[in-house]
Amino acid sequence: MIQVLREQHEAPESVQRRLALAGGRNRLGESNYRAVWGWNRLAWIGGKFEDRDETGALLRERVELRFEPKYPAVNRWHIERWLPPEAYGSPRQWYAQTVETENGLRLPALGPYPSRGEYEHCFTLETPRGEFVQLTPAVAERIALAIEWGRVMPRGDRRAALYAREARADREYEDWAFDVMDDAAPAMRGQEFVTVL
Repeated sequence: MIQVLREQHEAPESVQRRLALAGGRNRLGESNYRAVWGWNRLAWIGGKFEDRDETGALLRERVELRFEPKYPAVNRWHIERWLPPEAYGSPRQWYAQTVETENGLRLPALGPYPSRGEYEHCFTLETPRGEFVQLTPAVAERIALAIEWGRVMPRGDRRAALYAREARADREYEDWAFDVMDDAAPAMRGQEFVTVL
């Protein structure tokens, strides 16, 4: 029998409390934001699956719904925000958009209709180079507040802020590149500089 071992973590109570304070509660009384560990976050995925042994040889093919990790970054913390069921349309629309047929079987590729709403991905905690960032109450709260602020900010202001951020990043890169070039090529290639009048 194959046993899959996964590193699992639960968000500390202090993080959950700060997320609830920053984002409020939904109509079910649950926090609008939550922090989940990548390996802990499973979701329904429907389709054709191939099971293989340790050598890679095909053991079987199955068409079914499976509970699989939702995020490719399984060893990272993720911040999610709750969406109400109406954000997904009606149950009829949900199944019309998500049902797939495989080997004559029809199944909802994204699982059953989220009648209680669903938490959706907002942010993965990692550095710009993809390195691990530890989840703290302050980090979680800051992310939730930034998302909430972005939701109430007028669209034109969001676009202007995005352009300003990109321009600032371009300037910072150019400054860095010029500094690297200046350090790599000293003036006059090490020759003394003499002014002739």
